[in-house]
Amino acid sequence: MSDMLQRLWIQFQRKRNTAGCLGILVGVIFAYALLMHSIPDKMYVEQGKEPDCSFGVPVTGTVVKSTQVFANGQVTGGSAIHITPARQADPGRKGTYQVLCKLFGTIPLKRIDVQEVSKKELVAAGTNIGIYVKNEQIMIIGTGEVTDESGVRSEPAKNVVRSGDYILAVNGEEITSKEQLVEKISFCEGKKIRLRLLRGKEEIEVSIQPVRSQEGVYQIGVWVRDDIAGVGTLTYITDDQKYGALGHGVTDADVGSLIDLGKGAIYETTILEIRKGQRGQPGEMSGMINYQEEYKLGTVEENTNVGIYGSMITMPEELKEVDAVPVMYKEGIKKGKAQIISSVEGKRRAYEIRIEHTDFHSEGNNKGIQFQVTDKRLLNDTGGIVQGMSGSPIVQDGHMIGAVTHVFISDSKMGYGIFIENMLEH
Repeated sequence: MSDMLQRLWIQFQRKRNTAGCLGILVGVIFAYALLMHSIPDKMYVEQGKEPDCSFGVPVTGTVVKSTQVFANGQVTGGSAIHITPARQADPGRKGTYQVLCKLFGTIPLKRIDVQEVSKKELVAAGTNIGIYVKNEQIMIIGTGEVTDESGVRSEPAKNVVRSGDYILAVNGEEITSKEQLVEKISFCEGKKIRLRLLRGKEEIEVSIQPVRSQEGVYQIGVWVRDDIAGVGTLTYITDDQKYGALGHGVTDADVGSLIDLGKGAIYETTILEIRKGQRGQPGEMSGMINYQEEYKLGTVEENTNVGIYGSMITMPEELKEVDAVPVMYKEGIKKGKAQIISSVEGKRRAYEIRIEHTDFHSEGNNKGIQFQVTDKRLLNDTGGIVQGMSGSPIVQDGHMIGAVTHVFISDSKMGYGIFIENMLEH
């Protein structure tokens, strides 16, 4: 009996030791992943300044170019780099170089691509804008039923077209507006309609048999859109009168894809109502857009995942006396106090927030900055972040660091922002 107990004890010890080793291994892997995630893949550094490797982890960095070390000394949380003549004469200046990060100065971890940039200052806008954009082509947002002259219902376009398809041509003739589409279908004389569609990146051709409706007109049962309008926030204006806004793209609410722009403009707008955010339901700003030519502020020339871009025609009145502020890139952002600038009350002002977290690896999702609204006035007026505040600039220590992009559905006091360099690099 004692031998059996001894064997069981030995087996238990082995299993415990194995479990302990596995636990240690999992812990090491987790710590390594966390360490790697704390170090960015890319940094922006102003010309003449050293890269700052104080990421809150025990790493040092050596400036290298490919495999050739061309700067003497180590970079440890901002210690000096001695610029050599070889680097000063580098034809790739204002290009890129690399910093090799080592754990405790000995174990290589990763290389950071460093982009040298000129010193940049921006007007942190924060003003409400009305946005109107015209689709370059007609977008299909859905299909529907048509009731014919005898009262029979059918859905002629079902399983033929898809939401998000763009209509390029009807019966071989290019069209660019809803009116042209309706006209082509109205005069089809009951014959099949050939549509050339852009589906993703592929052009295809489909045929649909129109139905003569009870009103006596031919229809094919598709819902389409060729323009879109909404309210947002102007983020910044450059010294050459270019602007960026929103921090995310203009998308079709029904389809969820980026609008393929033809032309557009931003206008002065008046906020009429603010619906406060509640748990599970984000709030919203409703405004009146002044579409008259004299209220046009600028053009919309580009619609991207990180914002809309264009040129200013006239400076909003409340920004004419506002001084530009320097840009601070993500490595310089600290947890703690910051401000968002917005015009939710009809007047531009700064509201207090607290930076909770920064994600250096968020280039693709507009959520690099996580923050909490702490300003009592804003919380009382809006409950936190509401739809329409997207693009509100985020400022810390007198530097522009990003823009508001999202609100937490579960808690409107919490929001996300995009790093300013993600908007500027586009």
